[in-house]
Amino acid sequence: MSLATPFTDFMAIEHPIALAPMGGSAGGALAAAVSNGGGLGLVGGGRGSRAWMERELAIVTARTGKPWGIGFLTWAIDIDTIVWALDQRPHAVMLSFGDPGPYAARVRATGVPLIIQVTDLDEAQRAVDVGADLIVAQGTEAGGHGGRRATLPFVPTVVDFAEPTPVLAAGGIADGRGLAAALALGAAGALIGTRFLASHEAMVPAEVRKAIIDGHGADTERTRVLDLARGSGWPAKYTARVLRNAFVDRWRGREEELAHDLEAHRPYGQAVDDDLNAISIWCSEAIDLIHEIEPAADLVHRLASDAAAALARAADGTQTTPSR
Repeated sequence: MSLATPFTDFMAIEHPIALAPMGGSAGGALAAAVSNGGGLGLVGGGRGSRAWMERELAIVTARTGKPWGIGFLTWAIDIDTIVWALDQRPHAVMLSFGDPGPYAARVRATGVPLIIQVTDLDEAQRAVDVGADLIVAQGTEAGGHGGRRATLPFVPTVVDFAEPTPVLAAGGIADGRGLAAALALGAAGALIGTRFLASHEAMVPAEVRKAIIDGHGADTERTRVLDLARGSGWPAKYTARVLRNAFVDRWRGREEELAHDLEAHRPYGQAVDDDLNAISIWCSEAIDLIHEIEPAADLVHRLASDAAAALARAADGTQTTPSR
């Protein structure tokens, strides 16, 4: 069964899978591996650190000749960051969390595809207004920062709202069945993050990979605690899904107190690099479905194959356990 979609056709890729541009985790090696596997690898440009991007974009351009892109936190960058990024000749630029208006025209003027992630219908309207070529509808099951809408009802709502702009589904998609479900909802593909954290190429410590594999969706929650503790500046609208830990447990429900208690930030800063009781492990509610670490390119192929199999089973009414 072919999984060709408007997304694969538009980006000239094999599989309807994009790597979420996870800041600090989705570097050049991971993006290149996803692209080489037939998906769209997106480097996590985050707040636009020039030194980090120079290093990671050199890696992705050296390791793949297939389409790749770069994603940014819209609220945390400036126009100079976008101009510099476009000079690196990405095949796509993705903007998330904030008003894309100040940057959209500059991206579109170069002919580089513009991807905009949205977490509610107001943001979807803005994405349409500024001319997004692709829209990512992110559900609250996603790891890391996001909104409050659940993936299952939100994705088809955005698909209908944004037509004819292709939509990618995001949030809680960690296996081929999730990708198949996204396609059944009318999405043209899926943007996947946490599943790729459990890959050899992800820029995360071994203990983080292990925590994701050992963890359960019920162990995750949306919170502002860790953002407040690290003084990250994230807009309050976007909470973050993380694995619960002792620090989150201590400050749950006391966010305003934490925001004004600078001394409370000190033990977090001292422990964050090596203590799983404090470290921020951004991960999806779908971690129950993650059982092993794999090469990212192999993972892309398997997700696509399992999605095709799931859609075939749905068509003929059979059910089998997917591969791992």
